[in-house]
Amino acid sequence: MSDVIRFFGGQHIYGVGGDFAANLIAALGVNEHGEGIQINPSSNEMHAGFSACAQAEVDGMGFCLTTYMVGSLPCTSAAALAVTEGLPVVFISGAPAESEVNQVAIHHTIHPNASWKAEYDNALEAFSALGMRVERLQGQRVEGHPNIAGQRFYQIVSEAYKNKQPVFIEVPRDQVFAKTQPIKLPSTLDNICCGSNILAGTELIVDNILEKLAQAKAPMLYLGDRLKHNEKLKSLIISFADKFNIPYATTWFAKGLFDEYAPLCLGAYNGIFTQTTGREYIEQQVDYVIDIATSIFPQDSNIAFGTGTHKIERFDNKTLLKGGSLLEKDLIAIFERLLEQDIIPFDFTAPSQRALTTLAPQIESHELAKGDDDIDFNNLAQTLNDLQAQDASTYVYLPEVGNSYFASYSLKVRQSILGRSWLTNPWYGAMGTALPYARVVAQRIKSQQIAERAVVIIGDGGFHFQLNELIHFLKDKSDVTIVYMRNNVFHLGKSGDGAIYHCNDSEFDVHSLVKAYQGDSKTCTSVREFKTYFKACSQQAGISLIEVPAKPIEARQSNELKLLNLYIKSQNGHAEAVKAWRALTQ
Repeated sequence: MSDVIRFFGGQHIYGVGGDFAANLIAALGVNEHGEGIQINPSSNEMHAGFSACAQAEVDGMGFCLTTYMVGSLPCTSAAALAVTEGLPVVFISGAPAESEVNQVAIHHTIHPNASWKAEYDNALEAFSALGMRVERLQGQRVEGHPNIAGQRFYQIVSEAYKNKQPVFIEVPRDQVFAKTQPIKLPSTLDNICCGSNILAGTELIVDNILEKLAQAKAPMLYLGDRLKHNEKLKSLIISFADKFNIPYATTWFAKGLFDEYAPLCLGAYNGIFTQTTGREYIEQQVDYVIDIATSIFPQDSNIAFGTGTHKIERFDNKTLLKGGSLLEKDLIAIFERLLEQDIIPFDFTAPSQRALTTLAPQIESHELAKGDDDIDFNNLAQTLNDLQAQDASTYVYLPEVGNSYFASYSLKVRQSILGRSWLTNPWYGAMGTALPYARVVAQRIKSQQIAERAVVIIGDGGFHFQLNELIHFLKDKSDVTIVYMRNNVFHLGKSGDGAIYHCNDSEFDVHSLVKAYQGDSKTCTSVREFKTYFKACSQQAGISLIEVPAKPIEARQSNELKLLNLYIKSQNGHAEAVKAWRALTQ
């Protein structure tokens, strides 16, 4: 198991201990000789799963270890996230010894006292219900017969890698140290698949693209989130764009995969919700789109929330390259062939910064991010963009789902050495991931000694939901800047004034909390204060937190959220909202 985990790039496992996992911890963890895999403790099993998801995002594979049932079942939320986001995470759980499985209910099993039989497969069934591959490894059945548990472990983990989906594996504790038939691992990861691309038609696809490019004056590449685990394909696409001077934009879900400061990058596009200068070029000049590795089945928030304003979704002159083979080898073959072609570079000039305001009248002026203006969601992104533009070090943003998530789409992100400069779970497969994700990012920044900074953007609900993860920044001696947008309520989705929406108390002293974790913090109310302290945070070790008193009023919301709320009101028949929405979209 240890060899297989290392073969797939696993240098860390995130988990929580327990009696059924004790043998696994002893077998896989670092021993007295310094050999083994680093097992990082988490504050709870769900956060261990979330950190493993972040590990898959950054490292290409994630590994989570828990005990039987009571430990593995809390990971189902993280597993749902991994399924939704397409993350190859291996959830490993200890399990009762094969000799223990009988008609006596074992602790940790889900067993009502009125049941007539013991159930041992509840966790397997729960993960299977999410659409995951699940298996409990089995030992030798007859003396002299082979034990193929090692081979099965490799085969299941390789499935996760090839299909970019999570798997769940239970390991009986009596099998951990049992002899198993040895396996010979492939020489490289490239050799785990059945040869090269087996899909035919590459020449026909390339010829079709060349024909359309020959007729186009303003082509564009539209890049999806299925590229995130394929560095080779990403590199080929950027080489193609650079060689022939073709601009590119990403979906909202693929934000952070590419350098938005690059001259050819038009930012993340999502119809009327687009806050980047590339929107005017996309909607008014582009005459041919090559759609690459976007989702097979569209998700509403990635196509302008179904408002009908997503021009690329409805664009006629478009070539779809979804990627149908393992590890996108069909797309790799297409772009390798395209790079060999004799194509005249296109005449493209990046749109000016002022172009956006003529297209979207509701976009706020950059003057909001000046001097003594109050800092809030409506100007947070512009303030951070000003800071990033002046700082050569990359900020790796980790927004929590909610108002922070929507505001983060106006951020202009640099390329990160980690491969992701904006990292969250945009499919909403789970919530409460920002700090477990930031932990992994901060660990990698520290271990690789790179000049980057993990920046969490989070509100009250998300912060209280996961603040127990702060202990690991202290233990890891890693650095993070937390922008805490405090308004004392669950604001996104709030539809009343009931107590359920009040997730904080005015007496809560966040500074005392941060101090307990040996961190530093300050309340900032103006843009000037925020910028000054943010710069100081970038030079500080450990936890740095900026408390921003946010006002839960429409004028202080991000533009993305203002537009979404306006659309929802117009759909509900609100007369003024209907009029305003029509003015923006017609």
